[in-house]
Amino acid sequence: MANFYSDNTALKHHLHHPLMRRIVELRERSFTDAEKYDYAPFDYEDAMDSYEQTLEIAGEVIGDVIAPNAEEVDHTGPTLANNRVSYAPGTQENMKAATQAGLMGLSMPRRFGGLNFPMTAFIMASDMVARADAGFCTIWALQDCAETIYEFGSEEQRAKFIPRMCAGETMSMDLTEPDAGSDLQSVMLKATPDEANGCWRLNGVKRFITNGDSDIHLVLARSEEGTKDGRGLSMFIYDKRDGGVNVRRIENKMGIKGSPTCELTFKNAPAQLCGDRRLGLIKYVMSLMNGARLGIMAQGVGISEAAYREALSYAKDRKQFGKAIIEFPAVYEMVANIKAKLDASRAVLYETSRFVDMYKVLEDIQKERALTAEEKEELKKYKRLADAYTPLGKAFTTEYANQNAYDCIQIHGGSGFMKDYACERLYRDARITNIYEGTTQLQVVAAIRHVLTGTYLTQMKEYQAVEVGAELEPLKARLAPLVEVCERLVQSVAATKDQEYIDFQSRRLMDCTGHITLSYLLLLDAARNADFRASAEVYAAIAESEVKKIEEFITGFDAKRLEYYR
Repeated sequence: MANFYSDNTALKHHLHHPLMRRIVELRERSFTDAEKYDYAPFDYEDAMDSYEQTLEIAGEVIGDVIAPNAEEVDHTGPTLANNRVSYAPGTQENMKAATQAGLMGLSMPRRFGGLNFPMTAFIMASDMVARADAGFCTIWALQDCAETIYEFGSEEQRAKFIPRMCAGETMSMDLTEPDAGSDLQSVMLKATPDEANGCWRLNGVKRFITNGDSDIHLVLARSEEGTKDGRGLSMFIYDKRDGGVNVRRIENKMGIKGSPTCELTFKNAPAQLCGDRRLGLIKYVMSLMNGARLGIMAQGVGISEAAYREALSYAKDRKQFGKAIIEFPAVYEMVANIKAKLDASRAVLYETSRFVDMYKVLEDIQKERALTAEEKEELKKYKRLADAYTPLGKAFTTEYANQNAYDCIQIHGGSGFMKDYACERLYRDARITNIYEGTTQLQVVAAIRHVLTGTYLTQMKEYQAVEVGAELEPLKARLAPLVEVCERLVQSVAATKDQEYIDFQSRRLMDCTGHITLSYLLLLDAARNADFRASAEVYAAIAESEVKKIEEFITGFDAKRLEYYR
């Protein structure tokens, strides 16, 4: 009997972060729901106990059902017949088990059938699901699309669609098209008002749609005749029960094979406008994508967790030259680096999720009453931090998922190249994480504004000011000079005022920023929990090495050499 929550003490550590008290008290509106629902918490401790019990149940379902099904699902995959998708038998079993365990609608309000959990608790469940099966995670975690309906839909739409998702129906976000991948401004799927029937009609094609035959779709479409940019796009809700959308094909993918990635044809499909016209891309997709990126961060961390466990187990069991290979420095260094990158990834994942929790709950409260001056400042602060940490975290967690899966195979040697071992599947599953929901290169574009304006540097200095105890002071002292280097590099690149040169160095500036930020987060984790001490030390060494390489490259680079890269 495996339990993916209780066997991973890092999850409980992050669940009980000091900021969670503020998040929970705001989300529970001072626990007034306890008067209406017998399962609602009556204080902070009761709420945390509820989260723990639910995550314990989730961990059991994930360990006993989803994880054992992963190999079969990877081999079988979904099938297509008569323009409809059927999940693999293992996926069907997974969905049934997750629904029966109450793992749908975790973050939705209780009045719609949800549990009103903070985003951090939901992301923790995603972390565990991804460790078991990253492909199933992309199906299950798309329930987060309901957040968009909750935030921007009408009360009637909320009441219609959110309870269905909480009861086990699936969701998808239909954004990309054959000629509109990362450039969503080019979306051309047409939305035409049908006043006689009180709806809109959608016509066109969508491609690379994860879980494309879902029950409830969020669809980005062009509602404004004659427009060609993002200002002509709106968001729509399509209900599969109404018909009009067919699956043309399921893509044959390298990894996450249990998740159907579909090409869809819309033929006069009836749909409802979600929110206001013209804000589909400018406002709603940005919110939707940030939520999705947080989910992919969790997926990356789950894959890293699985890779670490596979690598450690094999390194302990495999014997060469008369001893276990983990006793060789070349191997134990690889295992330690995987663990440090895993712990650093998880640290930035949950730091980001807490920032998202804070600003989302304050925005929700703002719909009910005026915020106090203190709350307005909190909203401003945490929205800015969430905006900064989401691309940084998405870049680092997914790049590390790929690196860790790669090193896991390397530790397995020739055996890792065979399908007999899970690391081969992890390697294939990891590859998509730094591509979809915005490639790492696009995360750099999103993050660089915060690098140049000092958002990250300000936060680093806040981390530096935190007391960590005498044992960790030497480690903390090693990070301060890195901050100074980062600040100098940012200033020197920005001072050129050469946009092409700034763009060229942006990835290095973000990487420099990220390595230092993740080092501080691990330092603070170690201050609260000694179990993180080793990873904090190992990751600081990685950061020092990487920052030095970046400094040497930028300071020694002649902008005239750009012509050789073009």
